[in-house]
Amino acid sequence: MARVLLAASGGGHLDQLALIIGGESARDVLLATTDVEHGRARGFHGVAGLPDCNLRETVRAARCCLAAHALVRRERPEVVISTGAAPGFFCILWGRIYGARTLWIDSIANAEELSLSGRLASRIADRCLTQWQHLADGERVHFAGAVL
Repeated sequence: MARVLLAASGGGHLDQLALIIGGESARDVLLATTDVEHGRARGFHGVAGLPDCNLRETVRAARCCLAAHALVRRERPEVVISTGAAPGFFCILWGRIYGARTLWIDSIANAEELSLSGRLASRIADRCLTQWQHLADGERVHFAGAVL
């Protein structure tokens, strides 16, 4: 059982999550990602694969949602943290349903507005952070600094 589930799509989402966590991950941390090899290369010990999708691709999103559900149900994490995108949102959703504390950190790439996943996560996650101060509303979305 992983106490902490980290969730990120491959590429920049995963890189930002690795910067936030820093160094090698602890043994009770599991990374759920669409790019397993990249996750291992970033120093994560436990890595689980999720299918890649975006929220506008109905069939692929449904497949990813089911995979995220199975992972969260099996692992029962106490905390779920995600930097996005859609696969991370599904982990936040299922984590919240199963009683985990949840944190969404919207990607620094979203400078004009929160991502679609971020907007949805702001309604579900215990805490939603943006990396751009002007996007924080002080209620559902907060600013606590930027990764880069």
